[in-house]
Amino acid sequence: MPVQQLKEFLDGAGIEYMCLSHPPAFTAQELAHHVKIAGDRVVKTVIIELDGKMAMLVMPATWRIRWDRLSRILDTDFIDLADEQEFQDRFPDCEVGAMPPFGNLFGMTVYCAEALTEQSELAFAAGSHSESVHMKTTDFLTLVQPMVLHQGFNKPGAQKPAWLLKSRRRPDNTAEHQVSGMAG
Repeated sequence: MPVQQLKEFLDGAGIEYMCLSHPPAFTAQELAHHVKIAGDRVVKTVIIELDGKMAMLVMPATWRIRWDRLSRILDTDFIDLADEQEFQDRFPDCEVGAMPPFGNLFGMTVYCAEALTEQSELAFAAGSHSESVHMKTTDFLTLVQPMVLHQGFNKPGAQKPAWLLKSRRRPDNTAEHQVSGMAG
C-alpha cells in the first residue's frame, strides 16, 4: 500500500491509480526493470537544496541532471543534492530513497523535466522500495502542478560536454610524466 498520506490524497481527488508490489528496487532504473516498463516512464525523485531551501526534482529514470544548465534555468548560484539526513524527517512514512514525487504533500516546490510530461503514464516509488504507484501523467500534473523545466537534464545517449571529453583525451603517459616530474 502506498504511503497513507499519498493514498488519501489520490483517493480524495478521485484519481485512478494502481499500486504494485515487486522485489525491492533501490533505484528508479531497478523499478523500471521490476515492473517491466520503459525507464522514461518511471519517475526519479531527487531532493535538491536550492538557495537554502529543499525542493524536489522529478525526471525520467534514464535521464541525469546537468547541474550547470539547471542552475542557469533556475537563476541561482547555489544548487546541490540535499543530504538524506537533512530531509528524511520531511517524509516520515517513507523509506529513504523511495519518496513519491508529490513534493506538494511534503511542503516542497516540485520541478519536473519536460520529458516526463510527454509520457501517457508514470510509475514511481510509493514510499517503499517494494511498492510503486502507476497513474496517468495528466493526473499527476494536475495534482502536483510542478514547474516544468525545458532544460537542465540530459537524456540517455546525449553527448558529453566538450570540457569533459577534453579532460579524458589526455594520453596516459602525460599523467605519468607529470607525476614523475613532480617527484624528482
